[in-house]
Amino acid sequence: MFKKLLSNQRYCNKDEIKEDEQQQYYRSSFHKDYDRVIFSNSFRRLSKKTQVHPLSKNDHVHNRLTHSLEVASVGRSLGLRAGEFLSKKYPQTDIDPYDVAYIIQTACLAHDIGNPPFGHAGEEVIKEWFNKKKNETFLKELSEDELEDFIHIDGNAQSFRVVSQIENNLFNGGMRLTFATLGALVKYPYASNRCKFTCKSKFNFFQSEAEFFKLMFDELGLSRKDGSYKRHPLSYLMEAADDICYGLLDLQDAVELKIITLKDTKNIFSLICGEREVEVIYEDNDYSDIKKVSRLVAISIHNLALHTMGVFEDNFDAIMSDEQPRDLIELFINKEYKSAIKEAKKLASAKIFNEKRKIELELGAYNIIETLLDNLIHATYDFYKKEDETKLSFRYKRALELMGEDRPKKEQSLYNMYQRVVDYIVGMTDNHAKYVANQLNGMGI
Repeated sequence: MFKKLLSNQRYCNKDEIKEDEQQQYYRSSFHKDYDRVIFSNSFRRLSKKTQVHPLSKNDHVHNRLTHSLEVASVGRSLGLRAGEFLSKKYPQTDIDPYDVAYIIQTACLAHDIGNPPFGHAGEEVIKEWFNKKKNETFLKELSEDELEDFIHIDGNAQSFRVVSQIENNLFNGGMRLTFATLGALVKYPYASNRCKFTCKSKFNFFQSEAEFFKLMFDELGLSRKDGSYKRHPLSYLMEAADDICYGLLDLQDAVELKIITLKDTKNIFSLICGEREVEVIYEDNDYSDIKKVSRLVAISIHNLALHTMGVFEDNFDAIMSDEQPRDLIELFINKEYKSAIKEAKKLASAKIFNEKRKIELELGAYNIIETLLDNLIHATYDFYKKEDETKLSFRYKRALELMGEDRPKKEQSLYNMYQRVVDYIVGMTDNHAKYVANQLNGMGI
Protein backbone atom coordinates (compact mmCIF):
# COMPACT_ATOMS: atom_id res chain seq x y z
CA MET A 1 0.00 0.00 0.00
CA PHE A 2 2.67 2.53 1.01
CA LYS A 3 4.95 1.63 -1.92
CA LYS A 4 2.88 3.78 -4.28
CA LEU A 5 3.71 6.80 -2.11
CA LEU A 6 7.40 6.08 -2.67
CA SER A 7 7.09 6.30 -6.45
CA ASN A 8 10.36 6.89 -8.30
CA GLN A 9 8.62 8.00 -11.48
CA ARG A 10 9.97 11.14 -13.10
CA TYR A 11 8.09 13.58 -15.33
CA CYS A 12 9.89 14.73 -18.46
CA ASN A 13 6.83 15.88 -20.42
CA LYS A 14 3.21 14.76 -20.78
CA ASP A 15 4.30 12.00 -23.17
CA GLU A 16 7.24 10.80 -21.12
CA ILE A 17 6.72 9.71 -17.53
CA LYS A 18 8.94 6.85 -16.49
CA GLU A 19 10.40 5.09 -13.50
CA ASP A 20 14.05 5.66 -12.75
CA GLU A 21 15.65 2.37 -13.72
CA GLN A 22 19.28 3.50 -13.57
CA GLN A 23 19.91 2.95 -9.88
CA GLN A 24 22.98 1.62 -8.12
CA TYR A 25 23.17 0.38 -4.54
CA TYR A 26 25.19 3.47 -3.61
CA ARG A 27 22.93 5.98 -5.37
CA SER A 28 19.18 5.44 -5.38
CA SER A 29 16.58 7.50 -7.23
CA PHE A 30 15.99 9.54 -4.08
CA HIS A 31 19.71 10.12 -3.56
CA LYS A 32 19.76 11.57 -7.07
CA ASP A 33 16.92 13.92 -6.13
CA TYR A 34 19.04 15.26 -3.29
CA ASP A 35 21.98 15.83 -5.62
CA ARG A 36 19.83 17.59 -8.21
CA VAL A 37 18.65 20.13 -5.65
CA ILE A 38 22.07 20.62 -4.03
CA PHE A 39 23.80 21.32 -7.36
CA SER A 40 21.09 23.62 -8.74
CA ASN A 41 21.50 27.34 -9.33
CA SER A 42 18.22 28.07 -7.54
CA PHE A 43 19.45 26.37 -4.39
CA ARG A 44 22.84 28.08 -4.46
CA ARG A 45 21.18 31.51 -4.75
CA LEU A 46 19.49 30.95 -1.38
CA SER A 47 22.82 31.93 0.23
CA LYS A 48 22.03 35.56 -0.62
CA LYS A 49 18.35 35.55 0.24
CA THR A 50 16.79 36.76 3.48
CA GLN A 51 15.60 34.31 6.10
CA VAL A 52 14.42 36.90 8.65
CA HIS A 53 16.91 39.77 8.67
CA PRO A 54 17.39 41.46 5.25
CA LEU A 55 20.91 42.37 4.06
CA SER A 56 22.42 41.62 7.47
CA LYS A 57 26.06 42.60 7.90
CA ASN A 58 26.51 39.85 10.48
CA ASP A 59 27.72 36.72 8.68
CA HIS A 60 26.53 34.46 11.51
CA VAL A 61 22.88 35.24 10.87
CA HIS A 62 20.87 32.63 8.97
CA ASN A 63 20.05 33.04 5.31
CA ARG A 64 17.71 30.85 3.28
CA LEU A 65 20.53 28.44 2.40
CA THR A 66 21.78 27.78 5.93
CA HIS A 67 18.18 27.51 7.14
CA SER A 68 17.34 24.95 4.43
CA LEU A 69 20.44 22.87 5.21
CA GLU A 70 19.58 22.78 8.90
CA VAL A 71 15.96 21.86 8.22
CA ALA A 72 17.20 19.10 5.89
CA SER A 73 19.45 17.74 8.64
CA VAL A 74 16.49 17.44 11.03
CA GLY A 75 14.31 16.06 8.22
CA ARG A 76 16.83 13.31 7.48
CA SER A 77 16.72 12.10 11.10
CA LEU A 78 12.93 12.19 11.14
CA GLY A 79 12.88 10.32 7.83
CA LEU A 80 15.20 7.55 8.94
CA ARG A 81 13.11 6.90 12.04
CA ALA A 82 9.92 7.04 9.95
CA GLY A 83 11.46 4.65 7.43
CA GLU A 84 12.20 2.11 10.15
CA PHE A 85 8.64 2.45 11.42
CA LEU A 86 7.17 2.00 7.92
CA SER A 87 9.38 -0.99 7.08
CA LYS A 88 7.99 -2.78 10.16
CA LYS A 89 4.42 -1.70 9.47
CA TYR A 90 4.56 -2.85 5.83
CA PRO A 91 7.05 -5.80 5.94
CA GLN A 92 6.04 -7.08 2.48
CA THR A 93 6.59 -3.71 0.79
CA ASP A 94 10.41 -3.76 1.07
CA ILE A 95 10.78 -0.15 2.26
CA ASP A 96 14.36 1.08 2.66
CA PRO A 97 14.52 3.55 5.61
CA TYR A 98 17.32 5.43 3.86
CA ASP A 99 15.07 6.07 0.87
CA VAL A 100 12.50 7.64 3.17
CA ALA A 101 15.24 9.72 4.81
CA TYR A 102 16.45 11.01 1.42
CA ILE A 103 12.91 11.88 0.31
CA ILE A 104 12.27 14.04 3.37
CA GLN A 105 15.77 15.51 3.39
CA THR A 106 15.42 16.60 -0.23
CA ALA A 107 11.94 18.03 0.29
CA CYS A 108 13.39 20.03 3.19
CA LEU A 109 16.22 21.31 1.00
CA ALA A 110 13.73 22.51 -1.63
CA HIS A 111 10.98 23.86 0.63
CA ASP A 112 12.14 27.50 0.36
CA ILE A 113 13.71 27.37 -3.11
CA GLY A 114 10.91 29.52 -4.57
CA ASN A 115 10.99 32.26 -1.95
CA PRO A 116 11.55 35.79 -3.31
CA PRO A 117 14.29 38.21 -2.24
CA PHE A 118 13.76 39.86 1.16
CA GLY A 119 11.86 36.88 2.54
CA HIS A 120 8.20 37.12 3.41
CA ALA A 121 8.35 40.90 3.03
CA GLY A 122 9.14 40.39 -0.66
CA GLU A 123 6.24 38.00 -0.98
CA GLU A 124 3.88 40.53 0.60
CA VAL A 125 5.00 43.29 -1.79
CA ILE A 126 4.23 41.16 -4.86
CA LYS A 127 0.79 40.21 -3.52
CA GLU A 128 -0.06 43.79 -2.61
CA TRP A 129 1.13 45.15 -5.97
CA PHE A 130 -1.13 42.82 -7.96
CA ASN A 131 -4.06 43.27 -5.60
CA LYS A 132 -3.80 47.05 -5.79
CA LYS A 133 -3.76 46.99 -9.58
CA LYS A 134 -6.24 44.16 -10.20
CA ASN A 135 -8.76 46.46 -11.92
CA GLU A 136 -6.27 48.05 -14.29
CA THR A 137 -6.31 47.27 -18.00
CA PHE A 138 -3.14 45.21 -18.10
CA LEU A 139 -4.63 42.66 -15.65
CA LYS A 140 -8.20 42.62 -16.98
CA GLU A 141 -7.48 39.93 -19.58
CA LEU A 142 -6.48 37.38 -16.95
CA SER A 143 -9.08 34.87 -15.77
CA GLU A 144 -10.19 35.05 -12.14
CA ASP A 145 -8.14 31.99 -11.20
CA GLU A 146 -5.06 33.31 -13.00
CA LEU A 147 -5.32 36.63 -11.20
CA GLU A 148 -5.70 34.81 -7.87
CA ASP A 149 -2.30 33.18 -8.49
CA PHE A 150 -0.63 36.59 -8.44
CA ILE A 151 -2.73 38.21 -5.72
CA HIS A 152 -1.99 35.31 -3.36
CA ILE A 153 1.46 34.37 -4.65
CA ASP A 154 3.03 31.91 -2.24
CA GLY A 155 6.60 30.68 -1.91
CA ASN A 156 5.30 27.11 -1.54
CA ALA A 157 3.69 27.19 -4.99
CA GLN A 158 6.72 28.92 -6.49
CA SER A 159 9.02 26.28 -4.97
CA PHE A 160 6.94 23.56 -6.60
CA ARG A 161 7.08 25.46 -9.91
CA VAL A 162 10.86 25.89 -9.71
CA VAL A 163 11.64 22.21 -9.15
CA SER A 164 8.94 20.82 -11.48
CA GLN A 165 9.08 23.36 -14.33
CA ILE A 166 11.80 25.99 -14.25
CA GLU A 167 15.17 24.69 -13.09
CA ASN A 168 17.38 22.67 -15.50
CA ASN A 169 14.75 21.45 -18.01
CA LEU A 170 12.57 24.48 -18.69
CA PHE A 171 8.90 23.40 -19.00
CA ASN A 172 10.07 19.81 -19.51
CA GLY A 173 10.01 18.51 -15.97
CA GLY A 174 12.34 21.03 -14.33
CA MET A 175 14.69 19.09 -12.06
CA ARG A 176 12.74 15.92 -12.87
CA LEU A 177 12.53 14.86 -9.25
CA THR A 178 10.70 11.67 -8.31
CA PHE A 179 6.99 11.88 -7.60
CA ALA A 180 7.66 10.78 -4.01
CA THR A 181 9.97 13.74 -3.34
CA LEU A 182 7.65 16.21 -5.08
CA GLY A 183 4.72 14.88 -3.06
CA ALA A 184 6.64 15.26 0.21
CA LEU A 185 7.35 18.90 -0.72
CA VAL A 186 3.64 19.80 -0.80
CA LYS A 187 2.09 21.23 2.39
CA TYR A 188 -1.03 22.77 0.84
CA PRO A 189 -2.39 20.47 -1.89
CA TYR A 190 -4.74 22.97 -3.49
CA ALA A 191 -4.75 25.98 -5.82
CA SER A 192 -4.91 29.72 -5.09
CA ASN A 193 -8.67 29.91 -5.67
CA ARG A 194 -9.13 28.32 -2.25
CA CYS A 195 -7.42 31.27 -0.54
CA LYS A 196 -10.59 33.37 -0.58
CA PHE A 197 -12.24 30.72 1.60
CA THR A 198 -9.32 30.10 3.96
CA CYS A 199 -8.40 33.82 4.16
CA LYS A 200 -4.74 32.77 3.98
CA SER A 201 -2.37 33.06 1.03
CA LYS A 202 -1.21 29.46 1.32
CA PHE A 203 -1.38 27.03 -1.60
CA ASN A 204 0.98 24.76 -3.51
CA PHE A 205 0.34 24.99 -7.24
CA PHE A 206 -0.47 27.66 -9.80
CA GLN A 207 -2.94 27.20 -12.67
CA SER A 208 0.07 26.54 -14.90
CA GLU A 209 0.97 23.45 -12.85
CA ALA A 210 -2.58 22.23 -12.18
CA GLU A 211 -2.59 19.52 -14.87
CA PHE A 212 0.74 18.06 -13.77
CA PHE A 213 -0.25 18.29 -10.11
CA LYS A 214 -3.37 16.22 -10.76
CA LEU A 215 -1.43 13.64 -12.75
CA MET A 216 1.19 13.28 -10.01
CA PHE A 217 -1.26 13.06 -7.10
CA ASP A 218 -3.34 10.51 -9.03
CA GLU A 219 -0.20 8.39 -9.48
CA LEU A 220 0.64 8.70 -5.77
CA GLY A 221 -2.89 7.67 -4.80
CA LEU A 222 -3.56 10.97 -3.05
CA SER A 223 -6.67 12.06 -4.96
CA ARG A 224 -10.03 11.96 -3.21
CA LYS A 225 -13.27 11.04 -4.98
CA ASP A 226 -14.48 14.64 -4.82
CA GLY A 227 -11.43 15.82 -6.81
CA SER A 228 -9.54 17.26 -3.83
CA TYR A 229 -6.13 16.03 -2.77
CA LYS A 230 -4.68 14.58 0.42
CA ARG A 231 -1.25 15.43 1.75
CA HIS A 232 1.59 13.00 1.27
CA PRO A 233 2.23 11.56 4.76
CA LEU A 234 5.94 12.36 4.56
CA SER A 235 5.15 16.04 4.00
CA TYR A 236 4.14 16.21 7.67
CA LEU A 237 7.71 15.41 8.67
CA MET A 238 9.16 17.92 6.21
CA GLU A 239 6.87 20.59 7.68
CA ALA A 240 7.71 19.63 11.27
CA ALA A 241 11.45 19.87 10.57
CA ASP A 242 10.91 23.41 9.26
CA ASP A 243 8.69 24.42 12.20
CA ILE A 244 11.17 23.07 14.75
CA CYS A 245 14.12 24.88 13.18
CA TYR A 246 12.81 28.33 12.36
CA GLY A 247 11.06 28.84 15.70
CA LEU A 248 14.29 28.26 17.63
CA LEU A 249 16.90 29.56 15.20
CA ASP A 250 15.11 32.91 14.89
CA LEU A 251 15.81 33.31 18.61
CA GLN A 252 19.46 32.40 18.10
CA ASP A 253 19.84 35.07 15.40
CA ALA A 254 18.04 37.65 17.53
CA VAL A 255 20.46 37.09 20.43
CA GLU A 256 23.37 37.32 17.99
CA LEU A 257 22.05 40.66 16.75
CA LYS A 258 21.26 41.81 20.31
CA ILE A 259 17.56 42.27 19.48
CA ILE A 260 16.64 40.11 22.46
CA THR A 261 18.59 39.01 25.52
CA LEU A 262 19.44 35.62 26.93
CA LYS A 263 16.93 36.28 29.68
CA ASP A 264 14.12 36.67 27.13
CA THR A 265 14.60 33.05 26.01
CA LYS A 266 14.94 31.42 29.43
CA ASN A 267 11.38 30.22 29.90
CA ILE A 268 11.16 28.88 26.34
CA PHE A 269 14.24 26.72 26.77
CA SER A 270 13.21 25.68 30.29
CA LEU A 271 9.97 24.27 28.90
CA ILE A 272 11.82 22.18 26.30
CA CYS A 273 15.13 21.31 27.99
CA GLY A 274 14.13 21.39 31.65
CA GLU A 275 14.93 24.08 34.21
CA ARG A 276 17.98 22.28 35.61
CA GLU A 277 19.64 21.94 32.20
CA VAL A 278 19.02 25.61 31.46
CA GLU A 279 20.43 26.75 34.82
CA VAL A 280 23.63 24.75 34.33
CA ILE A 281 24.21 26.28 30.89
CA TYR A 282 23.22 29.81 31.92
CA GLU A 283 25.65 29.72 34.87
CA ASP A 284 28.61 28.50 32.79
CA ASN A 285 30.87 31.57 32.61
CA ASP A 286 33.13 29.97 30.01
CA TYR A 287 30.45 30.46 27.35
CA SER A 288 29.20 33.65 25.74
CA ASP A 289 25.47 34.29 25.50
CA ILE A 290 25.34 33.23 21.86
CA LYS A 291 27.15 29.96 22.64
CA LYS A 292 24.75 29.27 25.50
CA VAL A 293 21.79 29.80 23.18
CA SER A 294 23.40 27.60 20.52
CA ARG A 295 23.78 24.73 23.01
CA LEU A 296 20.18 25.09 24.15
CA VAL A 297 18.90 25.25 20.57
CA ALA A 298 20.72 21.98 19.80
CA ILE A 299 19.20 20.24 22.84
CA SER A 300 15.76 21.66 22.04
CA ILE A 301 15.84 20.49 18.43
CA HIS A 302 16.82 17.00 19.59
CA ASN A 303 13.99 16.84 22.14
CA LEU A 304 11.36 18.22 19.77
CA ALA A 305 12.46 15.89 16.95
CA LEU A 306 12.15 12.83 19.20
CA HIS A 307 8.68 13.90 20.27
CA THR A 308 7.68 14.56 16.64
CA MET A 309 8.70 11.04 15.65
CA GLY A 310 6.48 9.57 18.35
CA VAL A 311 3.56 11.81 17.38
CA PHE A 312 3.89 10.76 13.70
CA GLU A 313 3.81 7.08 14.62
CA ASP A 314 0.93 7.44 17.09
CA ASN A 315 -1.19 9.37 14.58
CA PHE A 316 -0.16 7.52 11.44
CA ASP A 317 -3.61 6.09 10.71
CA ALA A 318 -5.16 9.57 10.86
CA ILE A 319 -2.43 10.93 8.60
CA MET A 320 -3.19 8.22 6.05
CA SER A 321 -6.94 8.80 6.20
CA ASP A 322 -9.11 11.22 4.22
CA GLU A 323 -9.61 13.33 7.37
CA GLN A 324 -6.01 14.33 7.85
CA PRO A 325 -4.80 16.52 10.75
CA ARG A 326 -3.52 20.02 9.99
CA ASP A 327 0.06 19.41 11.16
CA LEU A 328 2.08 17.43 13.71
CA ILE A 329 2.70 20.32 16.09
CA GLU A 330 -1.02 20.57 16.86
CA LEU A 331 -0.92 16.87 17.82
CA PHE A 332 1.90 17.27 20.37
CA ILE A 333 0.91 15.64 23.65
CA ASN A 334 3.72 17.33 25.58
CA LYS A 335 2.07 20.53 26.81
CA GLU A 336 5.41 22.13 27.75
CA TYR A 337 6.67 21.74 24.17
CA LYS A 338 3.50 23.23 22.71
CA SER A 339 3.69 26.15 25.14
CA ALA A 340 7.34 26.75 24.28
CA ILE A 341 6.63 26.88 20.55
CA LYS A 342 3.74 29.25 21.14
CA GLU A 343 5.88 31.47 23.39
CA ALA A 344 8.73 31.51 20.85
CA LYS A 345 6.33 32.72 18.14
CA LYS A 346 4.95 35.36 20.50
CA LEU A 347 8.46 36.63 21.32
CA ALA A 348 9.39 36.73 17.64
CA SER A 349 6.25 38.68 16.79
CA ALA A 350 6.72 41.18 19.61
CA LYS A 351 10.45 41.88 19.40
CA ILE A 352 12.16 40.24 16.42
CA PHE A 353 9.82 40.94 13.50
CA ASN A 354 9.24 44.51 14.66
CA GLU A 355 12.88 45.43 15.20
CA LYS A 356 13.56 48.91 13.79
CA ARG A 357 16.39 48.02 11.38
CA LYS A 358 14.35 45.12 9.97
CA ILE A 359 11.38 47.44 9.36
CA GLU A 360 13.62 49.99 7.60
CA LEU A 361 15.06 47.38 5.26
CA GLU A 362 11.66 45.85 4.51
CA LEU A 363 10.35 49.27 3.51
CA GLY A 364 13.34 49.56 1.19
CA ALA A 365 12.53 46.12 -0.19
CA TYR A 366 9.00 47.34 -0.93
CA ASN A 367 10.35 50.08 -3.21
CA ILE A 368 12.82 47.70 -4.87
CA ILE A 369 10.28 45.04 -5.83
CA GLU A 370 7.64 47.60 -6.76
CA THR A 371 10.14 49.20 -9.17
CA LEU A 372 10.86 45.83 -10.77
CA LEU A 373 7.17 45.02 -11.22
CA ASP A 374 6.26 48.50 -12.50
CA ASN A 375 8.85 48.31 -15.25
CA LEU A 376 8.74 44.65 -16.26
CA ILE A 377 4.99 43.97 -16.11
CA HIS A 378 4.16 47.06 -18.15
CA ALA A 379 6.89 46.21 -20.67
CA THR A 380 5.48 42.69 -20.92
CA TYR A 381 1.92 43.90 -21.48
CA ASP A 382 3.09 46.24 -24.23
CA PHE A 383 4.99 43.36 -25.82
CA TYR A 384 1.84 41.20 -25.62
CA LYS A 385 -0.23 43.87 -27.38
CA LYS A 386 2.25 44.82 -30.11
CA GLU A 387 2.68 42.81 -33.29
CA ASP A 388 6.35 42.19 -32.61
CA GLU A 389 9.26 43.39 -30.53
CA THR A 390 10.33 46.02 -33.06
CA LYS A 391 7.19 48.01 -32.20
CA LEU A 392 8.23 48.37 -28.55
CA SER A 393 9.64 51.58 -27.14
CA PHE A 394 13.37 51.61 -26.53
CA ARG A 395 12.78 51.56 -22.77
CA TYR A 396 10.49 48.53 -22.80
CA LYS A 397 12.66 46.67 -25.26
CA ARG A 398 15.72 47.11 -23.06
CA ALA A 399 13.77 46.20 -19.91
CA LEU A 400 12.78 42.86 -21.44
CA GLU A 401 16.32 42.25 -22.67
CA LEU A 402 17.43 42.68 -19.07
CA MET A 403 15.55 39.48 -18.21
CA GLY A 404 17.76 37.31 -20.43
CA GLU A 405 16.51 33.73 -20.76
CA ASP A 406 13.59 34.47 -18.42
CA ARG A 407 12.03 36.99 -20.80
CA PRO A 408 8.49 36.27 -22.00
CA LYS A 409 7.91 34.69 -25.41
CA LYS A 410 5.43 36.00 -27.95
CA GLU A 411 3.68 32.63 -28.28
CA GLN A 412 2.84 32.54 -24.55
CA SER A 413 -0.46 33.62 -23.01
CA LEU A 414 -0.51 36.87 -21.06
CA TYR A 415 -0.74 34.86 -17.83
CA ASN A 416 2.35 32.82 -18.70
CA MET A 417 4.21 35.96 -19.75
CA TYR A 418 3.54 37.56 -16.39
CA GLN A 419 4.64 34.36 -14.68
CA ARG A 420 8.02 34.65 -16.38
CA VAL A 421 8.39 38.15 -14.94
CA VAL A 422 7.60 36.82 -11.47
CA ASP A 423 9.97 33.86 -12.04
CA TYR A 424 12.72 36.36 -12.85
CA ILE A 425 12.08 38.56 -9.81
CA VAL A 426 11.58 35.68 -7.38
CA GLY A 427 14.81 34.09 -8.59
CA MET A 428 16.85 37.17 -7.65
CA THR A 429 19.05 37.43 -4.59
CA ASP A 430 18.52 40.41 -2.28
CA ASN A 431 21.60 42.17 -3.64
CA HIS A 432 20.74 41.58 -7.29
CA ALA A 433 17.18 42.84 -6.84
CA LYS A 434 18.58 45.99 -5.25
CA TYR A 435 21.09 46.42 -8.07
CA VAL A 436 18.56 45.97 -10.91
CA ALA A 437 16.03 48.30 -9.26
CA ASN A 438 18.71 50.96 -8.92
CA GLN A 439 19.59 50.56 -12.59
CA LEU A 440 15.93 50.96 -13.59
CA ASN A 441 15.66 54.06 -11.42
CA GLY A 442 18.79 55.56 -12.93
CA MET A 443 20.63 55.39 -9.61
CA GLY A 444 23.22 52.80 -10.63
CA ILE A 445 24.77 54.75 -13.47
